[in-house]
Amino acid sequence: MSWKTVCAMADVEDNAIKLLNVDGISVLVARVGEQYAAYPPVCPHMEEPLEESGLCAKGKLTCTKHLWQWDMITGEAEPGPAEKPLLMYEVRTEDGQVIVNLEKELEYDFDDDDDDDDDY
Repeated sequence: MSWKTVCAMADVEDNAIKLLNVDGISVLVARVGEQYAAYPPVCPHMEEPLEESGLCAKGKLTCTKHLWQWDMITGEAEPGPAEKPLLMYEVRTEDGQVIVNLEKELEYDFDDDDDDDDDY
């Protein structure tokens, strides 16, 4: 396993996400209370950058582009339009630091909608 210290716990505000680049891997670190999570920085729907379009409130992350929504800590899709959960990196906290397992970069399998555009 490749556990990396990515930031201090205090560097991530409560009910917020923070984009980090660790050894060439972009990671969003989320915090809700004293719980932390980490996932790829894009919406699993259409690769929208969540650091720009993600809205955090009450432990939920919403992609404002198409209103997909997830639990910020578990990554589970909330009832509604979201069909895919967030891919999650393993996270632990230790001595005031957020540590993430970056053994391999997590990537989504995006739908190829290019052919569907001709059906209109």
